[in-house]
Amino acid sequence: MLKYDPSAALFDNGGINQAELDALKPRLEAARAEVLADAELWASGAEAPPEKEPLDAGFHMLPDRLLAELKEKGAESEVARLKATADRLAASSGSVVVLGIGGSYMGARALMEACCPHYYNEISKEARGGRPAIYYEGNNVDNDAVAALIELLKAKGEPWSIAVISKSGGTLETAAALRIFLRELEASAGDKLSDFVVPVTGTSGKLFELSKAIGCEEIYEVPDGVGGRFSVLSAVGLLPAAVMGLDIEKLLQGAADMNEHFATAAPGENVVLDYVGVCHLLEETEGCVTRLMSTWGKRLEAFGFWYDQLLAESLGKEEQGALPLTIVNTRDLHSRGQQHQEGPRDKVITNIIVEQQDREPIAIGESDNNQDKLNELAGKTLPEVMTAAIAGTNQAYAEDNRPTANIVVPKLDEHAMGQLLQMLMLATVVEGRLIDINPYGQPGVEAYKKNMNAFLRK
Repeated sequence: MLKYDPSAALFDNGGINQAELDALKPRLEAARAEVLADAELWASGAEAPPEKEPLDAGFHMLPDRLLAELKEKGAESEVARLKATADRLAASSGSVVVLGIGGSYMGARALMEACCPHYYNEISKEARGGRPAIYYEGNNVDNDAVAALIELLKAKGEPWSIAVISKSGGTLETAAALRIFLRELEASAGDKLSDFVVPVTGTSGKLFELSKAIGCEEIYEVPDGVGGRFSVLSAVGLLPAAVMGLDIEKLLQGAADMNEHFATAAPGENVVLDYVGVCHLLEETEGCVTRLMSTWGKRLEAFGFWYDQLLAESLGKEEQGALPLTIVNTRDLHSRGQQHQEGPRDKVITNIIVEQQDREPIAIGESDNNQDKLNELAGKTLPEVMTAAIAGTNQAYAEDNRPTANIVVPKLDEHAMGQLLQMLMLATVVEGRLIDINPYGQPGVEAYKKNMNAFLRK
């Protein structure tokens, strides 16, 4: 299980203390009870009271439901069908283009960077375990990026496929990209076009109708009651993950284990409630309105971007909500580190620390050319350097009363990522209930869409 250590945020001058956390426990337990009740209400199919609308609590028990269905229905279950589709795409395609924006692609990208081999697209298909290269589009309207990807796919000279993810099909960035890439794909696939397109969408809407029109037989559903930023553990994230060859059952089991922990562990031993309590108190009492997700190493940057959207869209309402920012260390210690160390005291830094690396540690090593004076560190490995950097940075922040906390991950694999994703989704809705903000829906995002479409159609 993930561990959460807020000890470096517990001090009197600029931090919080244990007594304040203890005093918050009844409110945290009440918020947890409300979140658990929300999940039960949603599962019952009963109508939510107006003050709860929208109630997109379907994400909460989704991992448990999918695993139970797999056990009950086997090959007919959604998990088994997703794996079969992914294997078919892997066998037929050298590349898969994932089209989607926001929650429709960010979770998949986070899983790819965290769990797949480094330089996944650059290594051979054999080194990828026979899985295709994965490219992401439909998340912007960048003409040159789209043109460059089309040129790359043509230069490869091999079959490729599209996984398009959009509940309605009406989001312009993804819809425009789909039209463009369908045109390119039709030129090579001809009357077999539908074999190379797999949509994940609603049971009605523009993308659903288009998918039927071009003859797609495999159409996966974005579940009702699961908002985009909460959808990573549905077909939205599971299909791309399975195409990459990730163990999606292990991913779901990690999330289900987090659900159990969240529902049963007391404050002080509950990573979800403790994370919420520390962040909330630092914001409320110390003005820490900026939350830095400090990832160490290169594999969790996309995960941080996923969390940026989750927190910003869920709690950035009614002039409330902390500002999420992702940093990657040690890289960003050489750019933003100065501001974090001596800038405004409006930040809480949460480190994500991975204890075990996948590869054998690389030593700095001896050299006859010792102008860099590193021979005295020759026996040190890169993981040891990283550990020293984490300790040194945390000490520097502590000496200046800058609050930090650590999320400790034993190893980056599917089970750990399932836990981490579910932990932060649960934490976000708990905090929403704690501060009386509905964590579901994103009305502010609709304004730019409305205006953009108006300008285009003038």
